Amino acid sequence: MRPRAPVVTAIRVQPKVLVVFCRYLHPVSDEDFQTACWELKLTESVWTIDLAYLMCHLGVKHCFCTQTLGVDKGFKNQSFYKKHFDTEEDRVNKLFCKAETTGVVVKKCSVTIQEIQSHLEQGHVAVVLVNAVVLTCELCSSPVKYCCFLPVGQKCFCRKPEYQGHFVVVCGFNRTTGCVFYNNPAYSDRVCCTSISNFEEARRSYGTDEDILLVFKDS
Repeated sequence: MRPRAPVVTAIRVQPKVLVVFCRYLHPVSDEDFQTACWELKLTESVWTIDLAYLMCHLGVKHCFCTQTLGVDKGFKNQSFYKKHFDTEEDRVNKLFCKAETTGVVVKKCSVTIQEIQSHLEQGHVAVVLVNAVVLTCELCSSPVKYCCFLPVGQKCFCRKPEYQGHFVVVCGFNRTTGCVFYNNPAYSDRVCCTSISNFEEARRSYGTDEDILLVFKDS
């Protein structure tokens, strides 16, 4: 299946946070988008459940699938989560608790690669939480891991962490070559590509909870 490009626009909610919104599914002005983010009180720490609430708020049909309904306490000592864990745990758990009554669709389940492919074949997309340290784009110039997600021209001199959460929008695949196409919010001028095996490793890494937000075009 050929990817549709470009399919997303990355917009900053706060200086350090990129929130992905599939604009082609639900046209919305920057002002309306920022207003929605303000009303939902999205801050520097954006969780997948926040994106699900954003989709619901904007009237976009969605289904958020995750392995954990709430915050996994095991993440508390993980460097990526440590900074915001104590302040975010209660907030995120409350969002999960009231999801059903507010129209946010959440399911505790694991989504297979075959199910993702079927979703894409119908013209939909999926926002997937991946480990950026693991995910490798086969088309981008070196370095293609971790530093690939930094702003263009910025070199990374730090040690690579074990886990770096990052949202990508999966928009297509090729059964013959076994490639998965996705939009990396760090870049607005390209569609990235990786192998199914690398994609599976990145999205199933410890820290992701296998979070995937299935987004439907007929919203």
